[in-house]
Amino acid sequence: MENLLDFEEPVMALESKLEELRHLDDGEGVNIIEEIARLQGKIERQLQSIYAKLTPWQKVQVARHPQRPHFLDYMSSIADDFLLLSGDRAFADDQAILGGVGSLKGRSCMFIGMEKGKTVNTRLKHNFGMARPEGYRKAVRLMRMAERFSLPVVTLVDTPGAYPGVGAEERGQAEAIARAVSTGLEVRTPFVTVIIGEGGSGGAIALASADRVLMLSNAVYSLISPEGCATILWRDASRAVQAAEALRLTAQDLITLKVVDRIIEEPVGGAHRKPDAMAESLKHTLIEELEKLDASEGHDLVERRHEKYLHIGAAAHL
Repeated sequence: MENLLDFEEPVMALESKLEELRHLDDGEGVNIIEEIARLQGKIERQLQSIYAKLTPWQKVQVARHPQRPHFLDYMSSIADDFLLLSGDRAFADDQAILGGVGSLKGRSCMFIGMEKGKTVNTRLKHNFGMARPEGYRKAVRLMRMAERFSLPVVTLVDTPGAYPGVGAEERGQAEAIARAVSTGLEVRTPFVTVIIGEGGSGGAIALASADRVLMLSNAVYSLISPEGCATILWRDASRAVQAAEALRLTAQDLITLKVVDRIIEEPVGGAHRKPDAMAESLKHTLIEELEKLDASEGHDLVERRHEKYLHIGAAAHL
């Protein structure tokens, strides 16, 4: 397994040995197969032990893992006939936020999400998942389109935050984010958000003012990154580990604080180890959540959504 994280070192030697066995001539037959099965079981148990006690900072590392599935990976698995829709009809087509119509169990939905990219070229193309104002305005356009055609909205959030460049600020970054949040609160159609990796800053919240906010079990969600928080509080980004503890940014913390509504468990070792299994679990969960919202009228959804966000934090013990 490439890109092992520092706390996964105990499984490094086991995975190296497993890789060697897989490349051996199978002349030994059953013995090699048995040894591979034994090693796989040992790796699984070791990962289960490690991931059962991850610290908040370690979860940040998992959420940022370079091989973690992104928006387009999930779309290829969970949405049939997915058709990308482009542009904000005002300035440009931002590639950090993508969206379009696809079918989920035979039902048309509007899917919108952040895409970070995986190779050097795709990361540059998608600006590492950091959207500019035109990305958020595209999201607003697609949400309004979904409302017009009575399509549920599904957003997959995975961003370190909105792009902080001068050009983005000149084109109204703050207004674009605020308009996206406002639109999410107002659309009269079922709206489900999943934090699939890193939910950072207002750039993440812009696509997460939903009826139901879900998180993958190793995802993180916070108004600021640990490094940014440490820089502001202590003027020392190296204290990010301490900041991660204080921010309460894990799925387990946030469900206790009632910021998120449901945790979707990841495969042992993280979503990047078994992306197909993760996509299947995400698909079934989305179908289930949308079916729960089907019985509600548009005005009821909006009213409950407003109440939900007005009461977040009211009785939380920080």
